Amino acid sequence: MAVLGLLQVLFGVILVFRPAVGNDNLRVAYQWSQIDFEFPSEAERANAIASGDYVAENVIPVGLEVYKRRLFLTLPRWKTGIPASLVYININETSSQSPKLRPYPSWNAHRLTTDGEAPEIVSPFRIRADRCGRLWVLDTGIADLLGSAKSLAPTSLLVYDLHNDNLLRRYKFPKDHVKEASFYANIAVEDSNCDDTYAYAADLGAPGLVVYSWKLQESWRVQHHFFHPDPLSGNYTITGISFQWDDGLFGMALSRPQSDGFSTMYFHPLSSTNEFSVSTKVLQNQTLATSDKIYKEFKVLGSRGPNGQAGVAFLDQKTGVIFYALPNLNAVTCWKTSNRAYTIKSVGRVYMSTTDMVFPNDVKVDDESNLWVLSDRLHQYMYASLDPKDVNFRILTATVKDAIENTACDTKIKPLPDIITNLGDILRPSTSPVPPKSGAPLVLASHLVLVLTTFVKLIL
Repeated sequence: MAVLGLLQVLFGVILVFRPAVGNDNLRVAYQWSQIDFEFPSEAERANAIASGDYVAENVIPVGLEVYKRRLFLTLPRWKTGIPASLVYININETSSQSPKLRPYPSWNAHRLTTDGEAPEIVSPFRIRADRCGRLWVLDTGIADLLGSAKSLAPTSLLVYDLHNDNLLRRYKFPKDHVKEASFYANIAVEDSNCDDTYAYAADLGAPGLVVYSWKLQESWRVQHHFFHPDPLSGNYTITGISFQWDDGLFGMALSRPQSDGFSTMYFHPLSSTNEFSVSTKVLQNQTLATSDKIYKEFKVLGSRGPNGQAGVAFLDQKTGVIFYALPNLNAVTCWKTSNRAYTIKSVGRVYMSTTDMVFPNDVKVDDESNLWVLSDRLHQYMYASLDPKDVNFRILTATVKDAIENTACDTKIKPLPDIITNLGDILRPSTSPVPPKSGAPLVLASHLVLVLTTFVKLIL
């Protein structure tokens, strides 16, 4: 009876202290109905509007990055009338909630040259600032993507020095990296060694992964079945607009280096609810990564459940928590990588809203442990139209600590599956042929008291 009583107390404590669904602690930092730019003068702004170089309703932010006091946005050339496709604001100098945006690194970097050649930056979707003070820009090189798509330049990696904004390197993808349906829309950077950094570019159109070595100045393309979309996960319905996508590899998140010096890459196709992982030790070995012997090196973690298609993902290396953008649910969720289970129950809700979080499109954590999220109503931009009188684009933020508080990702709370498993080990009948000693019930009771005491300490 004493053991039963202890069990009742233990599970009562679990029910009382189990994590809540989330606090929705993010706040809106910036918002726009339409994007405007800091032109050199009002006359140049008027000329850009008159010539069609600037069409406000065609501009939409897609990618986000924050480095020190600068917040960067990508404005891909989905349509005509986008005068600059990579911009920034200075957080310290911005008092408006809807500031005008400055081209990065300059206006000249976005203009056609005098002889008609492509600008330095054509149309990037995602960017990444590394710990070494470099900004990695994955440029598709394609303009007017939703119209008469034109390839102005090869798909390229551009790397800028954020200390002086100089272009350090331009790397054009080899022809065999770009297939007929290729579309590179996301990038991750493994930067534990500044001189031996690796960048990973996801091809969602012709599913594959390009690995680029900063040190070697060369790249290789990796193929795997897990990069492909799930045919059962291609349906999307967001704020009453239904459509189908068959996009492959997209979300990538890198852990801190493990004991062998390599990171774990967590990844998923866009049109899928499943999560996978692989060690970058495999990806960085060109001979192995490009062979047909790597299938067993990739792991299936689990599923986020119905409507759990995820776009981008980002892993906060200080807490080990991955943040996901879930467009079908108008939500940002999280998963703690120390959790052995990857299920609907182990994924926490960070923020959900049919107003502020309509199509979350990028997620980042800055070097001061702040979470940043961009929502942009992309589906409405693509399949209907945006109302210029409504707020269409938002950037939300919170500290990582506040964002994950009282969710399944809260680092103050030990994962329940571990506690329950340990409890199961204690209660599981012994298969040993040796009969238990007469004091076994007391030993069992003392174990339960220890488990209960430890659990209470962890959650308080």
